[in-house]
Amino acid sequence: MSAKFDISFEKSAEIAGGYAILLKTKDADTAAGVSAADPSGVVAKAAKIAGFTAKLATALDIVAPEGSAAERIFVIGLGKSADLASFDWLKAGGAAASKIKNTNDVTIFIDAPGVDVTPAQAADFALGMQLRAYGFDTYKTRKSDDDSNGKDGSAVKVRIVTATAKEAAKAFETAQAVANGVNLARDLVNEPANVLGPVEFAAKAKELEKLGVEVEILTETEMTKLGMGALLGVAQGSVRPPRLAIMQWKGGKSGEQPVAFIGKGVVFDTGGISIKPAGGMEDMKGDMGGAAAVTGLMHVLAARKAKANVVGVIGLVENMPDGNAQRPGDIVTSMSGQTIEVINTDAEGRLVLGDAIWYCNDRFKPKFMIDLATLTGAILVALGNIQAGLFSNDDQLSEQLTAAGIETHERLWRMPMGKEYDKMIDSKFADMKNTGGRHAGSITAAHFIKRFVGDTPWAHLDIAGTAMGSPLDEINQSWGSGYGVRLLDQLVRANYES
Repeated sequence: MSAKFDISFEKSAEIAGGYAILLKTKDADTAAGVSAADPSGVVAKAAKIAGFTAKLATALDIVAPEGSAAERIFVIGLGKSADLASFDWLKAGGAAASKIKNTNDVTIFIDAPGVDVTPAQAADFALGMQLRAYGFDTYKTRKSDDDSNGKDGSAVKVRIVTATAKEAAKAFETAQAVANGVNLARDLVNEPANVLGPVEFAAKAKELEKLGVEVEILTETEMTKLGMGALLGVAQGSVRPPRLAIMQWKGGKSGEQPVAFIGKGVVFDTGGISIKPAGGMEDMKGDMGGAAAVTGLMHVLAARKAKANVVGVIGLVENMPDGNAQRPGDIVTSMSGQTIEVINTDAEGRLVLGDAIWYCNDRFKPKFMIDLATLTGAILVALGNIQAGLFSNDDQLSEQLTAAGIETHERLWRMPMGKEYDKMIDSKFADMKNTGGRHAGSITAAHFIKRFVGDTPWAHLDIAGTAMGSPLDEINQSWGSGYGVRLLDQLVRANYES
């Protein structure tokens, strides 16, 4: 992460240089903090001249304001006060963070006139700042001016002034855990595949033990004994051995049935023998976005001491086309005992998920299972990069996920399922085949996964369009977005904590 903020909350603050950031709604005549930052009334005059209307996440920039101790004043728009939603505070925080450059000191007056800013909203504003500040520059030997916020490269001291400073600081402890989990997921997706293989990814999961997560790592030897022929078939073309990481957070009542999240972790996907076109193949380092999201989520839950029992399972493989790789037409036997005809070796993620889901369900008997996977290009054709596809056998779980998506702006669209689609993956030679062809590709992929679920409530999230290369916005300027972490944390927080 390149840009860093050292954020604190205070009831009042004196300005002695640095930046002052004020917040303003469309329906207020003035902005937060004008008496402290703008004793000469420069803001009102500048807003009138510039035609600044305080539209959400817009900014008015005033350099060397006359009569102010601040070197620079930014006014961040909040839109109409009646329309403010929780995600809008993240957007406003991200907009504020985007303006902070070449200074070491920032004072933000967040109590906008006409708005009763809650501690949670103040924390969300700070969360938006932290998410916007993320940048992946690990492998840059020369930094640009935009790669660091502070004048000397140190963290920028940010004071957020609010009447509920003590309560906001407490709420920000949770928000900081969320930011760290999202940024962990982003780091994992952004890392090049030569650095982050299955073994290295498993080691990253193992580091969660520092937060109290119980982590087990299964090797290919152990997976062979368990009969995970589907997952191992994907991995057999690579010299890098596969891993299955099992993460448990036991924050709920002793013996209480856990909830479970399963992630596809293909650290690089060439397509195998059914090799992909060369153009854009470098993006397939992000084909482990589902596993990254699950790992980031487990970090959040442990860091904020979530009162829930949660299991995270990630299947980690590399899909390569060497002489030992599986071929189209091969038949493999999954851990469930069901046989699979491999029609296309590039439909590999569902093979990994099939064994990982069966293992999770058989061992932990969870309340529900949610899998996340950068699974199909077909979901981009249907939904683009705006929403992820939701497939489920349970209406209540779907409604809870949809609500969490609206709250966090990590949105989902429920896709159809049905017997007619399921028939499309029946095989002449095995129990099923791993692709039903181009038509309804995302739906038949979901039906493949569903055959390993049993009667457990389940949802499949196809995040191929949202986990990597999604549109940049106020809180995300990274190729790897960390999609799914905030969504699933909100799901657990709103519905499954004791």
